Amino acid sequence: MLTPLIGLATTPLDTGDWVVIVLYLVGIILIGAWFGRDQKNTRDYFLGSKDIPWWGIGLSIVAAETSALTIIGVPAIAYGNNLSFIQLIIGYVIARIILAVVMVPHYLKGEIYSPYELFSRAFGAPARKLAGAFFLISETLAAGVRVYVACIPIRLMMGSTVFSFGGADPIISAIILFVLLSLFYTYIGGVKAVIWTDAIQFILFLGGGIFTLFYIPHLVNGGTAEIIKTASKAGKLNWFVSGFSWEMPINIWMGIIGGTFMVLSSHGAEQLIVQRVLACKSVADGRRALTLSALVIFPLFLVFLFTGIFIWAFYQQHSMAIPLPESSPGIKSVDFIYPIFILTETPTYLRGFLIVAVLSAAMSSVSSALTSLSSVSTMDFAKEMMGEKKSESFYLRLSKASTLFWACFLVIVAYLSRKAPFVLDAAFKLRGLTSGALLGGLILVVWWKKGRPFPVIAGMCISLLVMIGISLWAETSTDQNHHIKVAGYWFTMVGAIVTVICASTLRLFLHERKL
Repeated sequence: MLTPLIGLATTPLDTGDWVVIVLYLVGIILIGAWFGRDQKNTRDYFLGSKDIPWWGIGLSIVAAETSALTIIGVPAIAYGNNLSFIQLIIGYVIARIILAVVMVPHYLKGEIYSPYELFSRAFGAPARKLAGAFFLISETLAAGVRVYVACIPIRLMMGSTVFSFGGADPIISAIILFVLLSLFYTYIGGVKAVIWTDAIQFILFLGGGIFTLFYIPHLVNGGTAEIIKTASKAGKLNWFVSGFSWEMPINIWMGIIGGTFMVLSSHGAEQLIVQRVLACKSVADGRRALTLSALVIFPLFLVFLFTGIFIWAFYQQHSMAIPLPESSPGIKSVDFIYPIFILTETPTYLRGFLIVAVLSAAMSSVSSALTSLSSVSTMDFAKEMMGEKKSESFYLRLSKASTLFWACFLVIVAYLSRKAPFVLDAAFKLRGLTSGALLGGLILVVWWKKGRPFPVIAGMCISLLVMIGISLWAETSTDQNHHIKVAGYWFTMVGAIVTVICASTLRLFLHERKL
């Protein structure tokens, strides 16, 4: 039988596990500091001097979008259901190809620091500031909540006593320590340090998933063949759902259409990912980086989905009672299944390596948030207002101060997420509510090329209001016979369409009225 959950949370790891974890933490910080040395200006700090190879940027793109919650949540999806989540990844791949063909030339025409400069070129500074504000608000809340929620399973794996400093709540201590570790190399080295540590962290968490797939068959009578046979009989290998639906579960149309629109926004209109493409040397390198991420993302998710199925087969054969904690906002009971397997069924050193895999995904998402938030606040707001009055050395100091500020702010948001449930709810919803407006604005940048700011600003604001209305409607309606709950995977598409239609209507109205 498995150790009770309380025991898992308090039992210390072996010395060998701690050796692996400490070596990783020290190594990743030193590597980040090394690659990020000699920062002289904001170009070095936010664009990595544009001398980073495309393959490093491609791996960094995947690492930036893969949080610790992905590493533990994707196996949990397959453990509790089947492979149907893979339908979304089809859309993820399609979106990257579209962005590589359509958007990369716009990103690398001249030297820009964020996609919101494109808004400024087309519609003026007000549109740029609105788009930047949408990103800053949604990413701050989302990143802060990611830190808090990721600390829950990490605290479980590493033991509560590790984070009990001076009687403080272990979760709060974990949040502070976690952000500080990521801040150290981000503050010193900027995006170059983040990209190279991302690439290494990607290899670590992918390696952790692959190791699990090779390790579990040794624990199951009959090995891989028996796992596949058992899973197939139980329907765990089913992945295709053909019928169209606005609601869950995921179907192929939600994957191809909804997934494509989601990633067009997250990888095309949000600085978190676009910043990496902007660091490429040329259009060709930008396209190669996005194409590499498209080639990697599908097998990555497949590895972790099969990890969940293999863990399910293991527990089926061993008939173990698994002590899962209660669900809470942002994390379900079943999300603990992979961490519990790591703690109870893997030997010393290997257990440390798998914990490092989860840590690497978590640190990658934190450092990515810090550098993207810092770049937008510095280049799209501070420098836009101050202009060329200040020196490059001043803006470099401001950039580092901004990174420090956002690290503190993420800690505050993470803390509030624990104390105030509404912060959690707002963070989980806001990205879906703003992503369509940002994508719609970007579509208008490419489509219109030039125009007045008011129609675009109004269209984006109307989109946000409409999406808030849809979200509230879905929550408050109780009439199941006459109500369709729109799944979040459709939100970006709906929001983008509303933005484009409203902005186009207003533009036509103003033109006809000659206003």
